[in-house]
Amino acid sequence: MKFPCRLDKFISHLAETPRTKAKAAIKRKFVTVNDEVIRSFDYQVKPEDVVMFKGEQLVDLGKRYYMLNKPEDYVCANSDEMHATVFELLNEPKLSELHIAGRLDIDTTGLVLITNDGDWSHRATSPRHQKFKTYLVETETEITDQEIAQLEEGVMLHGEKAPTLPAKVEKIAGFSLKLSIQEGKYHQVKRMLAAVGNSVAALHREQVSDISLGEDLAPGEYRTLTEDEINCI
Repeated sequence: MKFPCRLDKFISHLAETPRTKAKAAIKRKFVTVNDEVIRSFDYQVKPEDVVMFKGEQLVDLGKRYYMLNKPEDYVCANSDEMHATVFELLNEPKLSELHIAGRLDIDTTGLVLITNDGDWSHRATSPRHQKFKTYLVETETEITDQEIAQLEEGVMLHGEKAPTLPAKVEKIAGFSLKLSIQEGKYHQVKRMLAAVGNSVAALHREQVSDISLGEDLAPGEYRTLTEDEINCI
């Protein structure tokens, strides 16, 4: 939220109530700022102001950034009628303000970034900013040197007009590799493996830019990003 901010807008946003109801509350003297009743809708709220709405303080939580270790069978959505969502794993206020910076498929596990900062999430996901996303890939058939070379060169995906950007590939074992890509096309890793004649058996994202999942978070756990992690995007 940008300051200074109109009082009715401040209340509407933080109390999650329509602007008309916020104005009605101000009219009825249900709102105080710094212990003083304010009846002006366009009073300019400053960051240091203490705003009370019907006896409860309204606090702007500011920019928020989290990493989550996504388990299988959870969808990356704010709500879903059929499946559990990753937001059900968060114990945070005002979940409706948050969104996912780079979704994972329901059967894909690993690093999910969650924020309320739209500019930051755009930098994390846009190919223009060249932030690599790194995945651990288990393949259905043994990965060949030819397939790796194709992935590193860039492959044409079905329905696309241009090949993918070159990937970074590290072969870990016969049926597993580490794959880093800059783009985020629909089902991209699965489609890339299909394009070279293989297929994905399991997929896990372990890193976005310099933000690494590490081993300290169990599946379903999350934490706030550090300042260095936030600034690397």
